[in-house]
Amino acid sequence: MKRQKLVLLLIILGILVVQLNGTKPYELEVHAQGNTEDVEAELNKLLTSMPKLKGSLAGISIRDQSSGQVVYEQMAHTRLAPASNLKLLTAAAALSVLGSDYTFDTVIYTDGKLVNGVLSGDLYVKGKGDTTLLQSDLENIAKSLHDKGIKKINGSIIGDASWYDDVPYSIDLAWSDESTYYGAPVSGLTMSPDKEYDAGTILIKASPGANAGNPAKLTIKPSVSNLDIANRTSTVNKDGKEDIQSVRKHGEDSITIKGDIPVGSGATKSWVAIENPPELVLNVFQQALTNQGITWTGEVKEGITPELSTPIHVHKSLPLSKIVVPFLKLSNNTIGETLLKELGKVEKGEGSFEKGVAVLKEQMKKFGLDTSGMLIRDGSGISPIDLITANDLSTLLFCIQKEAWFSDYEKALPVSGNKDRMIGGTLRNRLQSENTLGKVKAKTGTLSAVSSLSGYVESKSGKSYIFSIMLNHLIDESSGKMMEDQIVELLASH
Repeated sequence: MKRQKLVLLLIILGILVVQLNGTKPYELEVHAQGNTEDVEAELNKLLTSMPKLKGSLAGISIRDQSSGQVVYEQMAHTRLAPASNLKLLTAAAALSVLGSDYTFDTVIYTDGKLVNGVLSGDLYVKGKGDTTLLQSDLENIAKSLHDKGIKKINGSIIGDASWYDDVPYSIDLAWSDESTYYGAPVSGLTMSPDKEYDAGTILIKASPGANAGNPAKLTIKPSVSNLDIANRTSTVNKDGKEDIQSVRKHGEDSITIKGDIPVGSGATKSWVAIENPPELVLNVFQQALTNQGITWTGEVKEGITPELSTPIHVHKSLPLSKIVVPFLKLSNNTIGETLLKELGKVEKGEGSFEKGVAVLKEQMKKFGLDTSGMLIRDGSGISPIDLITANDLSTLLFCIQKEAWFSDYEKALPVSGNKDRMIGGTLRNRLQSENTLGKVKAKTGTLSAVSSLSGYVESKSGKSYIFSIMLNHLIDESSGKMMEDQIVELLASH
């Protein structure tokens, strides 16, 4: 009798444990129902046939897209460096918290009064994280001020970047990456040179001179006259080698363009991060004011907008639904770090990496992820210290499908084999077979010794899968891309 009571008690306790475990949000099946043995066997065979996986770490999680059930996993619960696959978390958190229609404002304030065309007081340009601000936008702002009747400013032009804190870089960014477009500084007051929106950079276009021996012709965007740029290039014979390089002196906005470019060859393009984005914005803006015939008596400098200042013009960025397109398709790091700081500013009152990460983790909990096992240092994935699991990524990609903003998220993912840069993105030259062309929507990721790919694939049979592949400790990241593609090709063939 005692034995029967003990068995009954154990059964009741077991039921309670199951019920308690079942209260987790977005609870997913661990094992898929139905016939997945073929996929599992083929994947195991494929992975064992990859010699370049030897000695590396491969975290793989594959789910049925409709049910979320696990089809295959290998080291799926092991923390690995995601590289730019971390952007999948940042984009989801930003769309969830801010919404698809959210915009980043650049506001013009004054603490003076306008009388007979003269503004007696300072003019403030307060940035609020608009990475899509272009030279043409600043020119339109200047025209708007002219149209309001401003002809002269008895005061200074002041740029205000205080919307975020004064930490411009991810804490783990390498010193040597600070002049690269992917390591550009984050600022509340910044701008981009073109519609790829690499904020905090300038675009340098080098074209060959008419004859060998001539320097290359340089075109700079945004076009401002006071950039410190040295042209050390040379045009060489048409059979020469092109090796144009743009180098910025660390800690300064002093840029040297050097190297050779053959006669008759096409132009080269390079994006170089600048040291001080607010200064660049002010340089472009003062030139725009001058072009409108507006003069001023004071300085052009950085500062803080007084609380009692009056807004006289508001420029709105593209909506977030459009900003996530270059963010995910082109893997734009500066947008990622800006979105992270904006999350901190909106939810915690502080535009910092730390507060942004806190908000991001809160959102991941909402989607059923166990954030206690994550290590997140930034919003772009450029930190080699970022650590998440393949299961985290596949869980997220399943759970967000029910969100109202998911269509914007999905549209922002690179599409396999599509040559349009703003559609195919970083997958435009990958997965181009009959089975995969246009059938894969996924985010790529690359760091030294790291390669990753996570997203959605539609198979030949019409069945769709969610997959996350994270490869670490690779000797050559490019081999990781080939292995990822083989795995996705296998899924697409079913």
